[in-house]
Amino acid sequence: MAGRPTGGARRAGAADGAGTSGGRDGQAAGDRSRPPRPHSLHRYGQNHLVDGNILRAIVQQAAVGPDDVVLEVGAADGQLTRPLLERARLVHAFEIDHRYTSRLSKLAAEYPTLIVHPGDALKQDLAALDPAPTALVANLAYNIAIPLIMTTIARLPQLSRWAVMVQKELGDRLFAVPSTKAYSAVSVLTQLACRREEARAVPPGAFRPQPRVDSSFVTFVRRAPVARDAGRAAGEAPPPSRVGEAPPLTTAEYAAMDQLVRRAFGQRRKVLTNTLAGVARAGVTLSRDDVVRALEELGLSPAARPEELAPPQWVTLAWALGWPTGTVDSGGQA
Repeated sequence: MAGRPTGGARRAGAADGAGTSGGRDGQAAGDRSRPPRPHSLHRYGQNHLVDGNILRAIVQQAAVGPDDVVLEVGAADGQLTRPLLERARLVHAFEIDHRYTSRLSKLAAEYPTLIVHPGDALKQDLAALDPAPTALVANLAYNIAIPLIMTTIARLPQLSRWAVMVQKELGDRLFAVPSTKAYSAVSVLTQLACRREEARAVPPGAFRPQPRVDSSFVTFVRRAPVARDAGRAAGEAPPPSRVGEAPPLTTAEYAAMDQLVRRAFGQRRKVLTNTLAGVARAGVTLSRDDVVRALEELGLSPAARPEELAPPQWVTLAWALGWPTGTVDSGGQA
């Protein structure tokens, strides 16, 4: 999908399962059981899910259980929140649009297991939520989707399941394969921690107003808990994992991988020997020869570019460079 859409981005978590057709501003046709939803605001990219069949299908695909604490970002008027409350132990619901505060407050009065958090979720300390979330279930706008997913992977170790509605282009990036246009730092970092379960295509007609792009409801799970201390000696490589997957990483190791991968993909058209040479880690500056030797250990050419390495190879490269607890002076892009 080319570029950032100007009118197709969807508001995080805005959902409505009242029917299969929509009236003004996403209100389901013929539905008089609740007051009309406020008109959609362009600055939030609000596109409400109005197809009841799809809402029920994604709630089932989310597989929320009675022990789950759900993080929902962009609860809007609670149409997705309510079925989550009927299944989960508790729901933390964030909503940036103050026009929905009273509706969510009424829902919280009905369900004591709902905690409403007004404001921007990305500006909050999600790691301080009590109880800690175990699942993220949300319909995410373009501008919040990747930052929120990356933040929850890196900073919420108890969160083990993601069930997110995103633009198809973003869904493709999360689990893209090497040497493709969609493969990016986000692909590597997601796959270092997670395994995809299912992706469901959702057409524009399921939303009101209709976005200009296709959507995808993607579910994925953390492959292994991100331990704070894996009991390994300093510099010791992590144990092998399933074929084709990166090994489990500690939180410190994942943070170091985040820095290394983003630095490399920040200049993805350049070869790694040029991108990583001169980068400082743990008080030592990598030389071009260091990077060449590390690539040779992987059987890769000194002319290799970031998109050529699969996630397990990135881990091998990092350990060959002595990187796992290092830092980087300047970051790259996702």
